[in-house]
Order: sequence, then structure tokens, then C-alpha cells
Amino acid sequence: MTQTISPEAAKREIHGAKECALLDIREHGLYGEGHPFLSVHCPYSDFEQTVVALVPNRQVSVILMDDGDGISERAADLLMQMGYRQVSILKGGAPAWAAAGYTLYKGVNLPSKTLGELIEHHDHPQIISPATLHQWQTEGRPLHFFDCRPPNEYDKMTIPGARCVPNGELAHRLAAVVTNDSDPIVVTCAGRTRGLIGASGLQRLKLNNPIYAVENGTQGWALSGFTLNRGNGRPEMPALSQSELETSRQRADALIAAEKLVCIDAAAFQELARDQDRTLYLVDVRSLTEFKAGHLPHAVHAWSGQIAQAADLTIGVRRARVVLSDDTGMRAAIAAIWLRALNYEVYIIRETNSGALPSDWRENAPARSPVDLLKQIPVSSAIAQISGGGARVIDIRNSQAFRRAHIPGALWANRARLGAIPNDCPLILCADDAVAAAYLARDLRSRGVTINGLLEGSLAAWQAAGQPIAVSPDHPADGECIDFLFFVHDRHDGNLDSARRYLEWETGLIAQLDPEEQQSFRLA
Repeated sequence: MTQTISPEAAKREIHGAKECALLDIREHGLYGEGHPFLSVHCPYSDFEQTVVALVPNRQVSVILMDDGDGISERAADLLMQMGYRQVSILKGGAPAWAAAGYTLYKGVNLPSKTLGELIEHHDHPQIISPATLHQWQTEGRPLHFFDCRPPNEYDKMTIPGARCVPNGELAHRLAAVVTNDSDPIVVTCAGRTRGLIGASGLQRLKLNNPIYAVENGTQGWALSGFTLNRGNGRPEMPALSQSELETSRQRADALIAAEKLVCIDAAAFQELARDQDRTLYLVDVRSLTEFKAGHLPHAVHAWSGQIAQAADLTIGVRRARVVLSDDTGMRAAIAAIWLRALNYEVYIIRETNSGALPSDWRENAPARSPVDLLKQIPVSSAIAQISGGGARVIDIRNSQAFRRAHIPGALWANRARLGAIPNDCPLILCADDAVAAAYLARDLRSRGVTINGLLEGSLAAWQAAGQPIAVSPDHPADGECIDFLFFVHDRHDGNLDSARRYLEWETGLIAQLDPEEQQSFRLA
């Protein structure tokens, strides 16, 4: 039987000197409404696929936290089957953590967002108000204006006049997009922290240009009464000439030296990889287009600015080793500064070609537990089974997608809560992820439920066949939508009250930190 650990002992371990992963296995809505500061989200609904990426070392200590509902026992059994050797369950789950007097934080990406707030106090980047920026634009004042978020976020909304060049990419591509050393450089994000981090990173390059972050980003712009541009497309990054690449390389050399960052070669990387007692992540921080064109074996992609601002989406183990892959080193250097501040052991490798490392360097990494994919059921066959009363549809897509459209008569379900699924007839699953559906089906079959298969093509195929759909804006009820975070979810869709609440939440993060949480950052 897997051992349990008290909240007090778990708190000591996560703040201790050794590697540790505190995994919150509740669904996104529950997680976002309140979780430990240094916990990482690994929802049970997609557990097997997510955990092997977040925790690629089976030797590391893993603490599982649920809602006090017993889900951790299931997840612990899965981890043991997958070869993880140090697994414990937080006794009593999230309620016990709170009862012990520890804070459950709202929101997501807590350490990364808090870092941005700390950087404002530590580095004092210059801030420009939306009103002043609007005045500059109205006057036609020359400036270089950039949205420092990835293209998919830029597409949703941005401040008029901003060009999409994310954090890290902007430092790398400065020679191509900043044409003089006198006009101000202005960066914006959707709120606060990426703008603050972006401006602070550029300050470290010792540019002559004045550098500003837009106060409260796109939300501040909207709250000031100005209109955002929406549907902006997803532009490719500006191309660089050979001379501009060399400029990036030279600036990276200077930044790496000034910040005392550590560069390694392929041989040193392999030495790190041989250390089975430590967790190692290899992250390619170039643009997505460059990554898709070729990368080091087993590297995962994250934009330079995003690996720092949403580190917990990629890195699940505290105090792990992180190697950043880049060509000139600039994007890796920018990311390394912030990952080091988050207390990771960070290295830069200026290698990106697939042949630079052996393909088997991660041969001992855990693999998700094997599962047989479900038989695909064509729409025509599904119709016959449903209409004849021989099957019922269980829809396991996310709750908001179910609300917008689903097969009439279908029931919505989440893998973490299967108790309400009836066992009076065979089931057909409707899902967007065949692997996740197979794991859920395995759980159901262990309860004696018969699964006929998976609807081929999911709901899209059903609609394409001309079949009717049902809409249920209030079903599942909000309280049942454990996979959706309602907290200020509409702040980017025109709800100014949500925007105000979000900014209040973000600026209030530092005040919530206890002494151990404060010490989890390492600012130079």
C-alpha cells in the first residue's frame, strides 16, 4: 500500500533541498480555485499521458494531492505500475492542506506570475500607462511596440499598433525589428507579469533605447476605455539575416557572461543525462516553426518567454536540471535568467540539430502504462445502437464543449467522477482524445461497465452526417464542471469587472507568501 504523508511533512519536503514533485491531480477547475503554491497540475483525467512528461524520472519523490476523495490511491497505483519508486499520498488532500494552516492559492502558474511581481520590485522596469501610450500613438511619436505573448494569444486580442514578437524572441530578433537606438521600446502582455519580465530582460541587454512595459497590458488598455484589436492572425517571427544572427550571438555572449549563466556542449549534456538520481528536462526555446523543422532528440518545445512564465506546464519537479536548446543562445539566456530565479539548475546548449545528441539518451525515462485503444464505431452504427436502445452515449470531452453541443441524450462524464454513470446498458464514448478515452474505459470496465467502443470522428463526424445536436448552456451545472476554471475566465472577453479582479489577484500574490514560499525564489 502506498504511504501517506501529512501536510506538514509534505510542506517540509517541497521546500527542502532535494528534488520533489507535488502533483495536484484534481481537475483544472478545482485546481485553479485553490492549490499549494509549489504544486503542479497533473489532472487524473489525463494522468498517464501528462505525468511522464512532467516527471520524467522514476526515482524522484512524488506526492499526490486530491480533494480528499480517494483519487490519489488510483493515481498512486498507476505510478507504481509505471515504475515510480517513491510515491506518497497527501493525507486528506487539499482540505487537509488548508486545515493545517497553509494557503490554497487561486489561479494558475503561481510561481511564474509571482516572479513577475517580484521583478517589478527588484528591477524597477519603467511603466507606461495606457493613457500615455495612447497619447504617444495619437501624436505619431516614434516607438517600437511589441506584444510579448505567443502568436495564439496575440491572435485573440492585442493593443492596436503592437507587433507580435514574444519575450526571448524579441531579444533574439532586435537587430531586425528595432531599427535605431533612440526610439522607446514598449512591450505589452495581457496583464502584468510578462510585460514586466519582458522589459526587465531587455534592460539586461544594456540598450540605449528607453524600455517600457504597458501598465496592466491589454486589460489595462480596456479598463482605460480603449478598444482592443481582435482576430489578429498568428504571424511568423521576423526573419534574420546572417549578420543579424551574428548580432544575436554576440549579444548572447555578453548576457551569458554578465549573468554568469552556464553553457554546456553535447558531451557535458550526456554526462548530465547519465545521472539517474537527478531529473533532466531538455527544452527547445526557439520558435515553433524552427522546432518543427528539426530539434535535439527528446526535446520538448516552449517559447523562451513561456517556459519562464508557465514553467509548471513543462517542469514538474522542484529543483530539477533544465537544459535549454537554442542556436545563438539569446533565447536560452533570457529564459535561463528567470528559470534560475525560480530555483532550477539551468544550462544552455547551443545545439539544435537532431544528430547532435544520441537518440537513446533518455532510454530510462518512464513510459505511460500500456492501454488498448477502443474500437472505432462509425456514426451509422452508433445511430443504430442508440436508437434501438442497445447503447448510451457518454461524452467525455470538456464540460464547456458539451454545453455548446452534444449528441441528444448523451451524458457528460469526467474520469475523476465516474460514480454517476449508469450500468444498465453498454456505452459508446464520445471523445476528442482516443488515448484518454481508452484509459477512462479501462476504469469503467474495472467497475463492470460494458464499453462498445469510441464514436469515430467524435461529435464533428456526427454533425457532418447531418445528425441533430443538443445544447445545454447550464448543464452540467457550474459546480459539476470540475474541469473548467470560472475564476475571472471572461476577463479577456469584455468583462471589465473580471479584469479588475484578476489584476487585484495578481498584485496581491506577494502578500500571500509565507516565509518558505518567499525563499523559493533566487533573485540576483
